Amino acid sequence: MIQLKTYLLTLTCALFLFQANAQFQLSKKSEVSVLTIGPGFVLNDAFGHSAIRIKDSLQNIDLVFDYGRYDFQAEGFYLNFAKGKLDYEIGWTYYEDFISNYKLQQRRVTAQIIDFTIEEKQKLFETLQTNIQPQNKSYSYDFFYNNCATKIKDILVNASNKSILFLPLENFEPLTFRELIRSHVPQNTWGGLGIDVALGSIIDRSASVEEHLFLPKYLDEILKHSKFDPETTKLVVRSEILNQTQKPNPSAFWWSPLIILGLVSITIIGITYKDWISKSRNKFIDALLFFTTGSIGLLILFLWFATDHTVTAYNYNFLWAFGFNLLMLKTVLKDKLKKRFIGYLKFLILLLTLMLLHSLTGVQAFNYTIIPLWIALLTRYGFLIHWFSQEKNQKNV
Repeated sequence: MIQLKTYLLTLTCALFLFQANAQFQLSKKSEVSVLTIGPGFVLNDAFGHSAIRIKDSLQNIDLVFDYGRYDFQAEGFYLNFAKGKLDYEIGWTYYEDFISNYKLQQRRVTAQIIDFTIEEKQKLFETLQTNIQPQNKSYSYDFFYNNCATKIKDILVNASNKSILFLPLENFEPLTFRELIRSHVPQNTWGGLGIDVALGSIIDRSASVEEHLFLPKYLDEILKHSKFDPETTKLVVRSEILNQTQKPNPSAFWWSPLIILGLVSITIIGITYKDWISKSRNKFIDALLFFTTGSIGLLILFLWFATDHTVTAYNYNFLWAFGFNLLMLKTVLKDKLKKRFIGYLKFLILLLTLMLLHSLTGVQAFNYTIIPLWIALLTRYGFLIHWFSQEKNQKNV
């Protein structure tokens, strides 16, 4: 109880001090800087983070504002996240608390001081104070177009009295949205596989220079080259390293998707070979395959058609994870099947062929770790066609 009272008293004092500081006009000594935080070690931190620092030594102000806050404990959090209806928030903290937190996490923090006039700094500061009010702090989150980094880009543009030209790096080669994601979350990780399976072909188009800014890393790099228009003055006055240490992400190759899916695929092919030699059929492996691919396919269709996510549409992972396999689960457990089921199996092989075609023509980039599973599915479906084509395993239509 004493600790709770102490916490509430501290929080009340902090809020009071902040409201008092909010009445001050920033001095000529004030600075506005964009902070970039290196990646963390869980999936939701894998892309890093961005924030804005307002520092004024004359007014005793040193605050950090950041977008992208959320509450895991909020009612319906996971369902709303899946449906694409999740609201995120802007928050603030004192700089010393902010930097101490990331030093503790061993994440690199850099700062870029923005060449704003005193009027532009004041406008940005007042905008941030307005945004953190309870009635204004929430916003509809979008990973590519309305996240912690793009919100900062937008607020800089709105506060500036001049146009800002976001200029590319030297030898800039535009990447697709999927390639940008993979630069932070490799394909051969469970997070990378999940992202590749969940997101559709929409993210396989090239991102413009400004669209690269959804990632804190590119916000940091592109701001260094950006200029005001028409003066062509550099946007960033100088850069600073606030915390040098960046803890490397541990490797888990032996538990990676390529190893696990490779072993699963070898098992499926091995069972199929055994069935071929013994002239039998393992119903359990067939039921497991149809259930797994059907369940993943159903999730893909849900994300495509039943949510507000725009980037989960046109997802051709359904060509290997076919949702209708769930409807065939009871059928595949039977000893004898009608001839038309052979046609369904041939259709599944056709879908796998279309998946290969989509990959080769660049319609959608698939995660390479599912290649072993693709081969195993092709092998098993081919065996089932042979098995049910035998007259003794057929029912008359």
